[in-house]
Amino acid sequence: MEFILYLLLILLFTKLAGDLSVRLGQPAVLGKLIVGILLGPAVLGWVKDGEFIHYMSEIGVLLLMFIAGLETDLDQLRKNWKSAFAVAVGGIILPFMGGFAAGELFGFDYHHALFMGVVLSATSVSISVQVLKDMNKLNSREGSTILGAAVVDDILVVILLAVLMSFFGTGEQVSIGLLIGKKLLFFAAAIAAGIFVVPRVMKWMAPLRVSEATVTAALILCFGFAYFAEWLGMAGIIGAFAAGIAVAQTPFKHVVESKLEPVAYSLFVPVFFVSIGLSVSFEGVGQQLGFVIVLTVIAVLAKLLGGGLGARLTGFSSRSAAIIGAGMISRGEVALIIAATGLQSGLLLPQYFTAVIIVVIVTTLATPPLLKLMFREPVPAAERPDE
Repeated sequence: MEFILYLLLILLFTKLAGDLSVRLGQPAVLGKLIVGILLGPAVLGWVKDGEFIHYMSEIGVLLLMFIAGLETDLDQLRKNWKSAFAVAVGGIILPFMGGFAAGELFGFDYHHALFMGVVLSATSVSISVQVLKDMNKLNSREGSTILGAAVVDDILVVILLAVLMSFFGTGEQVSIGLLIGKKLLFFAAAIAAGIFVVPRVMKWMAPLRVSEATVTAALILCFGFAYFAEWLGMAGIIGAFAAGIAVAQTPFKHVVESKLEPVAYSLFVPVFFVSIGLSVSFEGVGQQLGFVIVLTVIAVLAKLLGGGLGARLTGFSSRSAAIIGAGMISRGEVALIIAATGLQSGLLLPQYFTAVIIVVIVTTLATPPLLKLMFREPVPAAERPDE
């Protein structure tokens, strides 16, 4: 029955901390992330990471990205695809170079230094999505570009990781051609399913004489898309996001949105936010403090400058480019997964695993206040690029 106590603590303290953050002029999500560190083994040790927390948080992040897909303006996303690609590329090149340079600086072997570059190249916009939603900026040009860039970033980073593992990893060899083929298959299948399958599934299940058939149909599609994405080597959150966009094109969008949000935000999403902080441990970090500081500075500045440069080159104003760069800083659960993969394949030295996790957490914590700061003053209409 220990998991019930965990849920009680998580739900109580995330709501209190979220409220306190808002009162202090910060996004609510910042307080929720900090609660994970406080409740976890790093400080109080009241909540321990485990299978229950893991599965609940997985559902939470999938629902978060599915709802983001529901609320995404598809036309805005289409308009900004060039900017999204440029932001993703810029947000990979600079962090990759910076991570590699940091590895070299601290005496890493060549392949271990390259892996540092891959870890810093990752982006998870699940935290940025929450901040953008809280500020009603999810469908702004900046928000749409951040979402689009996250999709491209996921593909490129997975390919980078696969290339590195195929040359230097201790696990099985990876076929790059097969990997790229799987990515193309996912997008082709997702687009086809969004046009032909999703509307029919929603229309077929909605009239069923059972409670909440419409929301259940949407959840089936969300988890189905997410599983398909994972099966083809994509992040499950990309599949959930695609499912949300597809459902948003049906007449059932508002019903699903109004009934799913209370379930997601009252239970599953708070567990996801806390789970990020639970992976923090300060044991032995004192000996690697210099490494943590250098890597954190590189991680923040490289994404901010790289993503911002990509946005600036495709017509965004300086302020908008800074907002987009800030939205790409969080490494979140994507980098945590890559770090764990690197540890298993021998690309990440075990003694640096905790230090890398702390860097990932710090970038995730830095994103909400940075976005809030960037959005504090509205972008003047004269500075916005022509649409």
